[in-house]
Amino acid sequence: MSDVVVDAHHHLWVRARHPQDWIDPATMAAIDADFTPADLPAAAHGVDATVVVQSVSRWSETDELLDVAASPAGRAAGVAGVVGWADLFDPALEDRLAALREGPGGDRLVGIRTMVQAEADPDYLDRPDVHAGIAAVGAAGLPFDLVVRADQLGSCARLAAALPGTRFVLDHLAKPPLATGDLDAWRRDLAALAGRPNVVAKLSGLVTEARWDSWTVDDLRPAADHALDVFGPDRLLLGSDWPVCLLASGYGRWLAAADELLSGLSPDERAAVRGRTAVATYGLAVEPATTTRTKEHP
Repeated sequence: MSDVVVDAHHHLWVRARHPQDWIDPATMAAIDADFTPADLPAAAHGVDATVVVQSVSRWSETDELLDVAASPAGRAAGVAGVVGWADLFDPALEDRLAALREGPGGDRLVGIRTMVQAEADPDYLDRPDVHAGIAAVGAAGLPFDLVVRADQLGSCARLAAALPGTRFVLDHLAKPPLATGDLDAWRRDLAALAGRPNVVAKLSGLVTEARWDSWTVDDLRPAADHALDVFGPDRLLLGSDWPVCLLASGYGRWLAAADELLSGLSPDERAAVRGRTAVATYGLAVEPATTTRTKEHP
């Protein structure tokens, strides 16, 4: 397969159907809007395929995202996979996951995520009932995306060790505190998680952890370099976190920054981060697009 470029993390939402109550209209005006496949800028920037990730803790959103991925609009936008939400405490979880996969767009369900970052308890992922739900996701052959705060990162390594048969995808490198530069605990905990072979991580979400109005590539480099050191290129996936990234960066500017962060890698290593690892992790059916890659980075 020729090298492909995959945006392994973005969102879509229409607030009338799935309100985004976390958006502050005053400080987050850039994303206080609806975002549909027609708005997704990936294809215009030479991205061959994308993975849309849940943002609402409802089965109905997962159903809708699968419908979108299977629709002509979703296919035109390059949506190749959906990381949906599931109720980890549903006693019929296995049946619900099977129904999702058998329903419309079910072949595009490539992972499950819950909003762990919203849990106040930094040890939430140590709970036996949480383990049971995540184990059911793994038994269904789906990876589990970990969206966590930096203070929850230590529990991720324990979770991955307790469930070696489940594959995990760490979102946004667990949100390293780039704005403060206090990265020691994050570096330690990320290295511990990377020691688990059933975990990969997304190079995503960094611009919104730095200073939104003044970040530079060098501000992001400590996190990216450490992730490359501990995970290696074959276990890193590139993601935009669009439209959330718009709080601090245009889509093209983030892709350009990522290119700089990966510039020290060999062509084969860059190809892994930019697409190959995502294809393998999520089982995406992707072919290189014929779209001319833009050189503009708004």
